[in-house]
Amino acid sequence: MRLGGRLAGAIEVLADIEARKRPVADALKDWGLAHRFAGSGDRAAIGNIVYDALRMKLSHAWLMDSDNATALGHAVMFRQWGLSSEQLAAETDGDKFAPEPLGGDMKAAFASRDLDGAPLHVQGDIPEWVQPSFEDNFDDDWLAEAKALAGRPALDLRVNTLKASREKVLKALDRSVVEPTAIARNGVRVKAGEGPSRLPNVTAELSFQKGWFEVQDEGSQIVADLVMPLESDQVLDFCAGGGGKTLAMAAAMNNKGQVHAYDTDRKRLAPIIERLKRAGTRNVQVHDRLGGLAPLTGKFDRVLVDAPCTGTGTWRRRPDTKWRLTQKNLEERLAQQQEALAGAAPFVRPGGRLIYVTCSILPEENERQVYRFCEENPEFEILSAADAWANLFGADKPQPWSADMKTVTLTPTSTDTDGFFFCLMGRKS
Repeated sequence: MRLGGRLAGAIEVLADIEARKRPVADALKDWGLAHRFAGSGDRAAIGNIVYDALRMKLSHAWLMDSDNATALGHAVMFRQWGLSSEQLAAETDGDKFAPEPLGGDMKAAFASRDLDGAPLHVQGDIPEWVQPSFEDNFDDDWLAEAKALAGRPALDLRVNTLKASREKVLKALDRSVVEPTAIARNGVRVKAGEGPSRLPNVTAELSFQKGWFEVQDEGSQIVADLVMPLESDQVLDFCAGGGGKTLAMAAAMNNKGQVHAYDTDRKRLAPIIERLKRAGTRNVQVHDRLGGLAPLTGKFDRVLVDAPCTGTGTWRRRPDTKWRLTQKNLEERLAQQQEALAGAAPFVRPGGRLIYVTCSILPEENERQVYRFCEENPEFEILSAADAWANLFGADKPQPWSADMKTVTLTPTSTDTDGFFFCLMGRKS
């Protein structure tokens, strides 16, 4: 397919997403099934256009004076793929699969409008109702942080040190142009591409099948590192999900001690079994019932609560969720977070550590939750995560955002990762 056909396909997918209010991955999959003549490169390019459009949906729509699929698709070409109107016309000339030429009103709007005149939430490509939370969390830097969440993310991998070294994985993936991550000690990164370029399918590599690495954002690796489990520790991953942080902690413990992975959602937990086998992990027990953990109440050295959240820190990877998020969703997550903290806290032994993590950058889900929790549970106190960061990663690496030098927030701007919040709490002896 030529660029015109790819653009038309992306416009079709964008229109489907808007009309049916469905996840972008589902819309792309259905389009591919209905257009089997499209090759893998075509599908990747169409996906890139769709994701780029959704990441910058508000600013695209403002500049084009239209939020329809045609306007968004063309805005991607002009703003993110670097094509002028004339270049795009030349690229699509004679292409019978190309979309209809852009209307004169949209061309005129794009030629005359300056984004500096747009409302700030439009410049930042975030829902207007979350702007106060961004301002509260990041002060004068909030707009830069919002804009960074509209960029393309890299593909990050975590080396499984139970089976391979970082050097071994870098060599095995040399065809994919990989490099060490800047902060995470066992991370490998494939940089985000531009335009139609696609990321490599690393899970098809023999080295992945052998268990040498896992796909995991560097931010997720970092917060798992900050738990700092010792080889002799008893660790509870209270909201384990698919097990990414469980696997990272188990490897950091060199298959010693014990990690208990628990989640209330059996479907989310199910993939962990195969992942543990592939990784060669032997120090993990998996639980889908809280009752099975009851005998271990008050016995754990470290309890990680990777709490359910709005996922605002992952908007680069899941831009469609940005536009579906509501105040009601946030309130539901706040209640779930409080429930998770209350459920996990009794498992921490005196002198042990309770770690609270989200992939959100909203203060309602982060600082306010942990300070509220410690006020209501005075046997817990917030310890300095900034000190833990300095001890683990040093001062010569990119530094996270921190308002009080106790809790830390990772962001695309500060650490070039997804957004994550980390808080370390100690239970008094």
